[in-house]
Order: sequence, then structure tokens, then C-alpha cells
Amino acid sequence: MGGRYRVTGKTYPRMRRPKKRRRVVALTALPVALLGLLGWGTLQLIDVFTGGGEASAAGARAQCATRPSPSPTPAKVYPRPDGITVNVLNATTRGGLAKKTADELKKRGFQIGEVGNAPKEYDKKVKSAGLLRGGPETADTVLPVLGTQLAGAELQPDAAREPDEKAKTPVVDLIIGDGFKDLAAPAAAEKALAALTAPEPEPKAKAKAKASRQAC
Repeated sequence: MGGRYRVTGKTYPRMRRPKKRRRVVALTALPVALLGLLGWGTLQLIDVFTGGGEASAAGARAQCATRPSPSPTPAKVYPRPDGITVNVLNATTRGGLAKKTADELKKRGFQIGEVGNAPKEYDKKVKSAGLLRGGPETADTVLPVLGTQLAGAELQPDAAREPDEKAKTPVVDLIIGDGFKDLAAPAAAEKALAALTAPEPEPKAKAKAKASRQAC
């Protein structure tokens, strides 16, 4: 190369930057990169507390909207004592027991039907305090109400027994057995009846589902 930039000798000029200058450039680029990372993190936080939160809420609302509501389980309806007719039948050898028991049940509000001796199939064959018999429709409601009046009585629904269409109330039988001493004391019977007819507490699963629906 001639002229002003003529190269002489065997040594060529260095074309790279000095080491000190490269260090300055690296130190300058590092803070810029850190500032970029901080800015990106800030944007992510803002998205979480604004748009991201709204998206999550929207998703939760959509899930609540599509979640099927469970069908409510119908509650049992227990009749009042004056909504039950009781046939009081004596299957023991003790006379006058059916009438005495029927009179006491009447005082407690029950309707009284037939009063007398038990049919031959039960006469002197009931060893418990008594049998409470009725049609299948009385098994879960009527018979338990009558059962609150006699501790130790056996509930015995009869699948073949049909409702009396002429009767204004369900008709059931109280067959007094050898183990019968007396009806439950009025206070004890009232307490048992109140416990029977009280609303049942909700299971934990139902309560949790109900709370979830309310939150929606």
C-alpha cells in the first residue's frame, strides 16, 4: 500500500479494538439487559393482577354456568298424629288392654279405628311389645310416627296390603304383644316425635356443593 498508508517492514497494523474498549462495551450492555428483564417481570405482574385475574374469574364463572345442579332429594313428610288412624288389637291373654291403649292414643291425638282382639294368626304369638303393621306406603312415614309412642315395637310393613280408599287418613295396626307394659311416657313420646320430624342435617358433600353454588 503506497502513499500515506504505506506499510514498511514486516509488521502489519492491528485492526481489532483494544481490550479496554471491549470491557467498557460489555459493562454498558449488562445494565441494559438487567433493565429489560425487570421491565418484563413488571409486565407479567401487572398481567396477573389485572388481565390474568379477570381471565381466571371469567373461567370460574363459565365453569359455574356449565356445572349441572344436582336434583334436590325430596324430604320425607311425616303426618301428624291426628292424620293417622290406628287399629288397636290385643294379642295377649290380658283383658281390656286394647281399649286402655286406644284411649291413651286418642288423648295423644291419634284417630282410633278398630279396637279388639288380634286375628288368629297373631293371637298369643307376638312376643315383643307390639307389632306396627301397615301398607308399604306407610313404612317410612306413618309407622315411624306411631313407633314413637311405643318403645320396642316392631315395624312390619305389609307389601300386599292396599290403602283403604274410604279412609280419610292412613290406617295402620298396633298389635299388642306379650312384652307390652305401657305406652311411652308422654314427654318421652313427644321428644321422640320431635327428633323424628326434625330436618335432617345436610351431608358434608351436599353442604360443600351448596357453598360452591352460592359462590358462583
